[in-house]
Amino acid sequence: MRPGDIEDSMRQALHNSGIDQVLAGGAKPSQLSAVDLDGIELAQTGYDLDGGLVDVHCHLGLGPQGATDRQTTLDQAASAVSAGILGVRDCGAPTDTHWLDAQREAGALVPRLVRAGRHIARPKRYLRGFALELERPQDLPEAVATQARAGDGWVKVVGDWIDRSLGADADITPLWDQALVADAVAAAHENGARITVHTFAHATLNPWIEAGVDCFEHATGADSDQIQEMAARAIAVTPTFLQVDKFPEFAAQAGEKYPRYATTVTALHAGHEQQVAAMYEAGVRLLPGSDAGGSLPHNSLPRELLAWRRAGISDSEIMRLATVSVREFLGLEAHWLGSVTYEANPAENLQYLLNPLAVNLSGAGATQIPEQPVRF
Repeated sequence: MRPGDIEDSMRQALHNSGIDQVLAGGAKPSQLSAVDLDGIELAQTGYDLDGGLVDVHCHLGLGPQGATDRQTTLDQAASAVSAGILGVRDCGAPTDTHWLDAQREAGALVPRLVRAGRHIARPKRYLRGFALELERPQDLPEAVATQARAGDGWVKVVGDWIDRSLGADADITPLWDQALVADAVAAAHENGARITVHTFAHATLNPWIEAGVDCFEHATGADSDQIQEMAARAIAVTPTFLQVDKFPEFAAQAGEKYPRYATTVTALHAGHEQQVAAMYEAGVRLLPGSDAGGSLPHNSLPRELLAWRRAGISDSEIMRLATVSVREFLGLEAHWLGSVTYEANPAENLQYLLNPLAVNLSGAGATQIPEQPVRF
């Protein structure tokens, strides 16, 4: 009997035993001991998480210097899957990654992708080599429409970044004026896409909120009134704790050259945990996103979710947000993704996320065992 046949028989026995009821966060007990299959004595204890984890903010095909080659992109995808990430919203990539779909169908360790096309930014107002940089700001609506057609129902716009042209007064400032923001959101929606916006600064948020944006990445500048408005308008937020944890490093790099910027990011970092807690309490939908692809590795989401505890959110609720809630938001079904087996239910202790025992990609055949446990 082949290993895959053994797994299939074990799963059928589970189903017949009646112990595969759904638990919190979509987990199922996968307990089978002393089962004789073709004379083989087996014992397995674990929890199957239908759909696995979903990372709404990562960048397959992006590295520290910009676009990566295909083998590196495949390695990134495999790293994500081996960490239990079976679905991603690719939140901006410098190259077209649709070729990954065929790799997935051929059995490669590739999560199911929802793409946002390329980041849209302006020259010298984002990381070099990452984004489509518009020389003329007025081209934003047209660029949004183009990326909406190139992606899978999402567009990613860089809403703010440090303006180094201001010298010592340099700070995080908006890239686009209010009229362009409204036209950009309209262009996305008219082309059947939703729009998410990278933003750190407080001043960036209101025009996008008023224009009907669908999602914010980071949103570290949000105050209590903006949080309430985001909740009322059902605007989701990806809090990206691991990325915000880098803000003290950014401040140190700015040093004496950009003191105002250093002060800003230091303050944003200091208030982040309380701010995310306020978002959760207000009813803002929080989305699980690692921001992997620039400097963070693609197996980072379990560690990101552990960081959410700092906002006072329970493990069971974090798992709901990272599975059922995010799939609903993206329009994904668990059976499209596959399942991940853990030692025990992560909804009871998120630490189990750090070491998935096996993953099974839907449509990809037999269970895949990570070569090495995911450790941080």
